[in-house]
Amino acid sequence: MRAPMSWLREFVAIPADQTGRDVAERLISAGLEVETVETTGEGVIGDLVVGRVNRIEELTEFKKPIRWCQVQIGPDTVNGIICGARNFVEGDLVVVAVPGTELPGGFRISARETYGKTSNGMICSERELGLGDNHDGIMVLPEGTAEPGADAKPIIGIGDEILDIAVTPDRGYALSIRGIAREVAIAYGLAFEDPGTALADLPAPVAGHALQECATEAPTGCDLFTMRTIVGFDPQAPSPLWMQRRLVACGMRPVSLAVDVTNYVMLELGQPLHAYDMGKLKGVVRADWARAGEPFESLDHVQRTLRTDDLVIRDDTGVIGLAGVIGGLHSEIDDDTTAIALEAAHFIPQVVARAGRRHKVSTEAGRRNERGVDRDLAPYASARAAALLLQFGGGDYAGMTAVETPEEPVVITLPASHPEDVAGMDIPAVMVVRILQVIGCTIADQAADVLNVTPPSWRPDLTDPADLVEEVLRIIGYDALPSTLPTAPLGRGLTAPQRIRRRVGMALASRGFVEVLSYPFVGVAELDALQLPSDDPRRVAPRLANPLSEEQPSLRATLLPGLVAAARRNASRGHADVALFEVGRVFQGDVAHESGERPGVHGRPQDDEWESLNGLLPRQPHHVAGILAGTREPQGWWGPARAASWSDAIEVVRVLADVAGARIEVTPGADPAFHPGRCASITLDGSVIGHAGELHPRVIEATGLPERTAAFEVDLDAIADAAVPIRPAPAIGTQPVAKEDLALVVDVTVSAEDVRAALAEGAGELLESVRLFDVYTGSQVPEGKKSLAFALRFRAPDRTLSADETAAARQAAITAAQQRCGATLR
Repeated sequence: MRAPMSWLREFVAIPADQTGRDVAERLISAGLEVETVETTGEGVIGDLVVGRVNRIEELTEFKKPIRWCQVQIGPDTVNGIICGARNFVEGDLVVVAVPGTELPGGFRISARETYGKTSNGMICSERELGLGDNHDGIMVLPEGTAEPGADAKPIIGIGDEILDIAVTPDRGYALSIRGIAREVAIAYGLAFEDPGTALADLPAPVAGHALQECATEAPTGCDLFTMRTIVGFDPQAPSPLWMQRRLVACGMRPVSLAVDVTNYVMLELGQPLHAYDMGKLKGVVRADWARAGEPFESLDHVQRTLRTDDLVIRDDTGVIGLAGVIGGLHSEIDDDTTAIALEAAHFIPQVVARAGRRHKVSTEAGRRNERGVDRDLAPYASARAAALLLQFGGGDYAGMTAVETPEEPVVITLPASHPEDVAGMDIPAVMVVRILQVIGCTIADQAADVLNVTPPSWRPDLTDPADLVEEVLRIIGYDALPSTLPTAPLGRGLTAPQRIRRRVGMALASRGFVEVLSYPFVGVAELDALQLPSDDPRRVAPRLANPLSEEQPSLRATLLPGLVAAARRNASRGHADVALFEVGRVFQGDVAHESGERPGVHGRPQDDEWESLNGLLPRQPHHVAGILAGTREPQGWWGPARAASWSDAIEVVRVLADVAGARIEVTPGADPAFHPGRCASITLDGSVIGHAGELHPRVIEATGLPERTAAFEVDLDAIADAAVPIRPAPAIGTQPVAKEDLALVVDVTVSAEDVRAALAEGAGELLESVRLFDVYTGSQVPEGKKSLAFALRFRAPDRTLSADETAAARQAAITAAQQRCGATLR
């Protein structure tokens, strides 16, 4: 909300020595967020004068139309000025920057030769003076504004300070000059004459004119509806200059007198108004609920389809407005409107907010209505607007029709000692009463220990004792509250799952991975790029009711889309060697649609209530995932570079399980996102908890990743559950080790892991380790076979192994491999 200081001073006698920045400091202390203090026309240095265009000569010998204007800028002074604008005629009053004046941006005006003439000055537009963005033509002042040569700065508002205030959703009253002026009066301790309760002096209704009837058929959405009727209005009457200047200062564009008046009163008092062309209305105008699928074309030329919980304004022809949000195209006023039906109503904020978000339309009226408008304000605001329309547009006032539903007053019970209990400082009850009265509350028994407080109509946000306490404390000043740091409770350290996650992150970082944090939102396109079939459980995830982007409306059930996007972004910027990982939650399964009874907020829910609430949510386990592309080991004196491969991804998963103390099994696997021959399933206690390997070529092509990109993703919660609380230290043998190497020939379809497991089982307890160190396929082994070379290490804890013991263990391992895998010794 932009609030000119000159407008605020009309309602509050702000001391003359107080600048806009001084007022901003007071408002900030009172809890309003003043973002900036601007000065209208800042950068204008020198004289701006009112000029009258005496004569215009059209210069036609140039490529574009140019005018040579004789402009009177004083009783006896006429300057010749070159101007290209076409929106003025002889006799018009304009704003002239005389030679020596400097305009915003450091543009200095001087007498200069141009188009064969000497131009002595410049006829200015709004944008050139820093007053607004309008550059369609120069500023034309209404006749009688001032005499030629008069100072134009105060006339057009140059030098006025404007407070730009960010209004929070609970302070809708501050979206008006009335509300901000009240806060200024409170901050300075000054008197405030409320313009919202001053009924404008309207003439008596003229008999013989038909009134526009109104009604409300949706009292739960609109509890107050008024219509004022004005006939004989002059649609060509211009808005007064002061009104246009204030609209521009507040960030609104002047349109026409009828539109400008409704916008002006909305800014002044905070009550949105809507003017209808009465000649386009038929029957009673009424607030009503829309019918399912009912069409409506709004002022922005958008065809909308309504739902049954959309509150609308309709007449006998159909919907003519989305209540509190935007009017209809076919009932708007135009250049021929002579009869105006002026609507002022009170709508329920939740209804307006829902409609605005559903139909994706944000308007100044909607911003105010969804925050809550003063329920008592509508007839006063419409009277103010009607008076302005009659004053500047003429016509007859025909009268008002209104309908209202009964209102139950809100009474809040507040112990007088509650504010000081919350603040931790002495706040006498008499001060509590005085402050509540200052903000507009009424209190039945001011001397009672428990106060019965009725909030003012313009503060619908005051509903609980805590709200009143907040008002008392902000008026006192938050800086006056004592600062007492709470005693920190004894810490218990990290939980076991937290320690595992931290340990896993450190292990990945030590191996050259960089952690990323990606948005937890995905769309169909990302899942399609991973080649996931339609029945894949990773496609079943909660869909957001109000997503940041319609292209990513769901929560993620896998971490891979975010990592793929990060890797692709790095590669597109020339950093193709990446090793990225992420630890985060995934969301598996949809949200249950049935909702049980909500527990109260007075205490922790009961165990059965807690379980019932959790049962409505999807599973949200922690996963860890990573992606590798490009060079894994750089070239150096030690040898050539090595590219990242599927084996690196699998090895990383082994390391993660090892640091957690969990025993996993790595077996050949299949996943639609991975290469069918270079994918491993990660199994823990018989359940698959993830996959690792090289991404599928089609995935790499669809996502734009480097060739042979590898990745992994595993359920980190499952690893944490299987982790040992304290990892035992490795046993260090003091006896000599016996080394045996052997090569076994097996079918190419037999995995090395199966052979390794058979050797380990057959060798028995004397085996310390078994490691695959070579794989050979070629002419020295039969076709369809491969040779696997393993290094076996034997050691006894209490003695030196004899040659016979070592040979027996070696032979037992070979026998087990022969029996389980069909291996033969090479």
